[in-house]
Amino acid sequence: MLTHPMLDQLAQLGLSGMAQAFAELEVSGEAATLTHADWLGLLVDREVTYRRDKRLAARLRYARLRHQAVVEDVDYRAPRGLDRGAFHKLAGGEWIDAHDNLILCGPTGVGKSWLACALGNKACRDNRSVLYQRVSKLFADLALARGDGRYARIMRGLTGVQLLILDDWGLDPLDGSARRDLYEILEERYGRRSTILTSQIPVDKWHEVIGDPTYADAILDRLVHNAHRIDLAGDSLRRTRPRAAAKD
Repeated sequence: MLTHPMLDQLAQLGLSGMAQAFAELEVSGEAATLTHADWLGLLVDREVTYRRDKRLAARLRYARLRHQAVVEDVDYRAPRGLDRGAFHKLAGGEWIDAHDNLILCGPTGVGKSWLACALGNKACRDNRSVLYQRVSKLFADLALARGDGRYARIMRGLTGVQLLILDDWGLDPLDGSARRDLYEILEERYGRRSTILTSQIPVDKWHEVIGDPTYADAILDRLVHNAHRIDLAGDSLRRTRPRAAAKD
């Protein structure tokens, strides 16, 4: 069998994983020791792995997670009140299938954003669409998008992903446009998609952040009532472990 024509045909069919495996087998000489079934099975398995990895890479690029965090690296020894069993259950993703929300509250530096990104990474690995947004930047981008025609496209992305991560909520009070934007996002997602929200501000202070009592009631009704809660405490992990950049 000629190697190059086969590789060309596999490439034309879009079977890049098979092509790579075929080339490696030819170079190593292992093909002669395999049965036809084993040889074909190896090529198919490589193609499946290649396509799965390619889809995962695309989901992670789209998610734009702030941290390269994974649930396997979560440090449960840090004194911040994170329950191992509860977080493991969240990592399983059943709450995403149920279209519930998750609220991560606690002081700065206790790992809220990192934990949210770890759950986002796990959701990507579980073949779910994810998008990360810092709240202050999101509302600034939406304000600009109203004037240049991007608003509808951005909103479709925000409302369509299976898991939306809204990070650093509550640092600044919302103006009228931001209130309306947040309401529209949560209204479209309620009962259909899941949202993670991280905040330094306790939930009972969120009415003040939103400002308008009517909008506040409507927003919190769609965000809080079907939400799982993780309330963290303790000192900043940045001070206690300044060099631990790759892990939580």
